[in-house]
Amino acid sequence: MNFALNEEQEMLRDSVRSYLADKVPLTRVRELMETEAGFDPELWSEMAQMGWQAMAIPEAYGGAGYSSFELGNILEEMGRMLTPAPFLSSVVLAANTIMLAGTESQKQELLPEIATGERRGAVAIVEASGRWDPAGIELTATADGDAVVLSGTKSYVVDGHTADTLLVAARAADGSVDIYVVTADAPGVAATRLETMDMTRKQAEIVFADVRVPATARLGDAGHGAETIEQLYDLAAAALAFEQVGGAQVCMEMSVEYAKVRLQFGRPIGSFQAIKHKCADMLVATESAKSAAYYAGWAAAVGDADLTIAAPLAKACCSDAYFDVAADTIQVHGGIG
Repeated sequence: MNFALNEEQEMLRDSVRSYLADKVPLTRVRELMETEAGFDPELWSEMAQMGWQAMAIPEAYGGAGYSSFELGNILEEMGRMLTPAPFLSSVVLAANTIMLAGTESQKQELLPEIATGERRGAVAIVEASGRWDPAGIELTATADGDAVVLSGTKSYVVDGHTADTLLVAARAADGSVDIYVVTADAPGVAATRLETMDMTRKQAEIVFADVRVPATARLGDAGHGAETIEQLYDLAAAALAFEQVGGAQVCMEMSVEYAKVRLQFGRPIGSFQAIKHKCADMLVATESAKSAAYYAGWAAAVGDADLTIAAPLAKACCSDAYFDVAADTIQVHGGIG
């Protein structure tokens, strides 16, 4: 199967790469890492004007109507630059959750503002146990007349402290899981940014202290939350795979370029067999990861049943490749690594 980019996809990739190289050099990334929000609202607005947030949202809901694969092209370039922005949380996680589970009226209400960047969403699933599967959800949703009361704490919520709309997974009295739309400024909601190792992607702990929401805040039909979460994880894994490929690719390119100019014993270090082999291994790892990511992106784009296998495989392959290539990059750069 050939996953070479077509002309339109290449133009998208090139325009995203050019924009990010100009707007988000590593010096700017480091500056944004130190801020509380972790991103630049002006940059976020410019992305929206270029249609990035709208890329994979259907035209019926204010989007551009492209697929998960084109969205992956953007994420690959963002991965190259370590772009700090609530893109994964809002455009991949929140938007896909709404598209998977929302009613028609909920999609009409929420998706157009995500497409324009006016609404930033975050998905709150994981709790203190660190379990990512639906079985780990303990936050309760208790019916109270025509309202529902949410009680509990969510952890590791990506961009949860800056989102204005939270999609909260909760357990009903019958043990089933539902997802509720909650405004971040609702009484009883308190978000605290967590200190994490990856400062380019902020995470938060969010406490829901008897938060009352209307019963209509439930996303879609009752009892389908666990199924939605499983489907969401596959889409998220495919998206992250693209991002990791972008990071691995730029590490490899930096290493090859450095190997051409760094002299040792009067010769470029790239002429030594050990460095040649290391760079070759980096190329193989990166290209293999790209193939896995592109296949998962294709499966997500066309709704292929293989996504349930392709997405976790891509996640595992691309994560390992990125780690190994980054480690080799430090070795190639030696003392300045």
